[in-house]
Amino acid sequence: MKKIFGLLMSFTLLLSLVIPTASANSTENQEQAADKNIHVQIVLFDGFDLLDVTGPYEVFAAAEMYTGGKVTVELVSAEGKRVVPSGLNGPSLEAQAALDPKRSGIIVVPGASGKPAGHSDDSIPNILKQAKDTGLTRLMKQALNNKEVTVATVCGGSLLLAMDGLLKDRYAVTNSIGMPALAALGAKTVEARVVEDGPRLVSGGGVTSGLDVALYLVERELGPQIANAIERLFEYERRGTVWKAEGTTPMNFGSNAGDAPEKK
Repeated sequence: MKKIFGLLMSFTLLLSLVIPTASANSTENQEQAADKNIHVQIVLFDGFDLLDVTGPYEVFAAAEMYTGGKVTVELVSAEGKRVVPSGLNGPSLEAQAALDPKRSGIIVVPGASGKPAGHSDDSIPNILKQAKDTGLTRLMKQALNNKEVTVATVCGGSLLLAMDGLLKDRYAVTNSIGMPALAALGAKTVEARVVEDGPRLVSGGGVTSGLDVALYLVERELGPQIANAIERLFEYERRGTVWKAEGTTPMNFGSNAGDAPEKK
């Protein structure tokens, strides 16, 4: 009995030492998140996908509301302030400023809305190529080289960057239809809802993944309480595990199951 009592006392003493430290670390992390100011630029180009833009915009706008203005979000374009038409003859949105790759924060690149394939002017491959030719990818290369910027893509946004070689040998995802093209352009494709290649490149799969990308970034930058408040406001729970090139690699049970596991 004395031995059991002694063990309980030792365990209680250990908890008294550990819990204050953990609590202090948690408080410090919360204070750091509360003090952080984040500016988000969401890119527009002719033929952009409306949901790729509006989904993340609403998440970051809600984060601005819940943090008392510590998050700011604006629509931008490579050309500067202008009215930008969305794809499939959808409504236009106004870019409020020119994309600034030197400004710290987050830059979100959407995909295009149009015919999934083909050579017509309203096909997604053509829309993305036209966006690339505006100088957008040149600006995004500067953003990717800026250590103070996180670049996020939604759906075909990763294809747009890959067209100019910006995702060569980097882990990424896009809409399932575009995965072969993304691989052909040199990216390391991963079948996941959201993929993070290092802390400064985050890509989302299909069109609705924009909500998941934005919620993940909100949680990563501001903490889970803000992200949870936004989920409750939208009545939407973030989907999927965020894939990262870390941790234990799953075994490959394919035809060469005896071989060492491989990453895509």
